[in-house]
Amino acid sequence: MEHLYYLVSQLPSFKADDDSVSKLPITTDYYKDLCQRFMSEKNASVAVSLSLEPPLDSVSTGSVFLDGWYRKERDLRFALAQLRALKMKKDAKDIPVVFDGEIVQAARTATGMDSPLSAEQYLNEYRLSVLDRMTPLDSFSVDAVFSYGLRLMLTERMKKFTRDEGLASYHKIYEDILGENK
Repeated sequence: MEHLYYLVSQLPSFKADDDSVSKLPITTDYYKDLCQRFMSEKNASVAVSLSLEPPLDSVSTGSVFLDGWYRKERDLRFALAQLRALKMKKDAKDIPVVFDGEIVQAARTATGMDSPLSAEQYLNEYRLSVLDRMTPLDSFSVDAVFSYGLRLMLTERMKKFTRDEGLASYHKIYEDILGENK
């Protein structure tokens, strides 16, 4: 039996676009634990298996909302792969063609940016806007709970990106490649 009112009332609000390094009020693990306690077994298993990386092949999750989200995310990844392959003059014939103009334009904008961090931030904002448009108005629905989980995962992912750690990682990789760090 589902107790979505109890579940949703325990999910704290947070701002996904907050640039500060402040800690999120909830973790993905805690979110998944709450879902297992208050959702039906079927819906809880879907919530626990939520991922920012969609399955390569379209597989039904049982949620029209989640299937739509995974389709859009898969298409965005295919569009990015197509554009990156073209940029590197590689063969892209095995990558499915994306026909959604909005997704292709978002991928073009991201691949045209000079900074990988700026591109990731732009793609995160794009993903959040897609999620906002797709999220049902009924905040006590199963799909709204799934949307909350995806928003939480996107926010957690972006909070891991910091300029200083990125530069340190880049310099370490660069030195390892050149063999200067022996």
